[in-house]
Amino acid sequence: MAFEGLSEKLQTIFQRLKGHGKLSERDIDAALKEVRIALLEADVNFKVVKTFTERVRQRAIGQEVMESLTPAQQVIKIVHSELVELMGSSVSRLNLGQGAPSVIMMVGLQGSGKTTTSAKLANLLRKANGKRPTMAACDTRRPAAVKQLEVLGKQIDVPVTFLEGSSPEAIAKSAVDGALKAARDLVIIDTAGRLHIDEELMQELERIKEAARPDEILLVVDAMTGQDAVNVAKAFQESIDFTGVILTKIDGDARGGAALSIRAVTGKPIKFVGTGEKIDGIEAFHPDRMASRILGMGDILSIIEKAQETFDTEHAREMEAKLRRQEFSLEDFLVQLKEIKKMGSIGDMLSMIPGMSANRRLKDIKVDEKQMARLEAIISSMTAGERRRPEIIDSSRKKRIAAGSGTKVQDVNALLKQFEDTKKLLKAFGGGKKPKFRMPGIFQ
Repeated sequence: MAFEGLSEKLQTIFQRLKGHGKLSERDIDAALKEVRIALLEADVNFKVVKTFTERVRQRAIGQEVMESLTPAQQVIKIVHSELVELMGSSVSRLNLGQGAPSVIMMVGLQGSGKTTTSAKLANLLRKANGKRPTMAACDTRRPAAVKQLEVLGKQIDVPVTFLEGSSPEAIAKSAVDGALKAARDLVIIDTAGRLHIDEELMQELERIKEAARPDEILLVVDAMTGQDAVNVAKAFQESIDFTGVILTKIDGDARGGAALSIRAVTGKPIKFVGTGEKIDGIEAFHPDRMASRILGMGDILSIIEKAQETFDTEHAREMEAKLRRQEFSLEDFLVQLKEIKKMGSIGDMLSMIPGMSANRRLKDIKVDEKQMARLEAIISSMTAGERRRPEIIDSSRKKRIAAGSGTKVQDVNALLKQFEDTKKLLKAFGGGKKPKFRMPGIFQ
């Protein structure tokens, strides 16, 4: 998970700080020394680390902390504030200009994920902002790049412009002209990359920029490359004036150095982050929410937004009515499992709950994502009658269901027990009780 290593270390440091009661200047200096080491180990740029810890120290040794009844909490509050400032203060929105179509040009090195991210961004803006995008396949050098974009375009129902034998700048110009005629209000241009930055690449990007006149130039960098991502951003900044950054694979980077360094080094905001391989694995970058997650404060707003995007409002009302009538069936249970899966990794969801990432007991919980698929297979192997009335499932039916789903009878028993526990939980919540409850099979 993103920032996992850094988050653990910072929470440990601040937990020790809480045990001091009143804080002296020496206590703060000792804690900040550990913070400095933790940030450097997370691959944060050393100049950024130096400036950050100096700013925190300057605020932490003032009256705000020294005379506080909860000095450690005040230090954490200062660190949170400075982390937010470091990553950009507030959400940096896309500037899509006044005229139509708006044009976004994607740049970056080969392997950073430009093509996939182009499609993800088109899909996000189509669904969330009601845009009618088209994409331009201007990476004419990488084998299969055009085909990849066309496949992704078909998947999200977004047309792709490509002219065989034409230059990248001609393709970009054709895409913009075509969008205007087809009343499409957004063009996303996927450009070529290299394994390294060279003059030829930059000249090509300049020609595309001149031909398409983009409103935004977004640099796509791989968060897992850490400090190298920051160096790439610096080099692109010197060659082409990009307007923002998209960090890919941030969910796979336990360090997080790129996210904490890139804005401070380049002055350019992080606008989006890639959060998974699926086509909807992209979201706007919120500095305040990310700072809260780093410090173990959770990110409830992101959970709510994911839920709102995933769950069908009308279906939720129907489910509520069924619960009132005590008609909650295994069919409904299966629907709920599928909707939870759409929200993403359960581990990531847990990390967004305040206090969970700091809770040592979370370390003992193993989230078995594959078990979700097993539960789905077991329910799908039942007849409609069995799903509606699981009480009729006897031993012979359990054997048949297990054989049909490629599981064991014990797995079927565990599912039925989990279903009964879920019904009790929902009934108890409806009555204002707070039962002890765990989900066997998913949490082990």
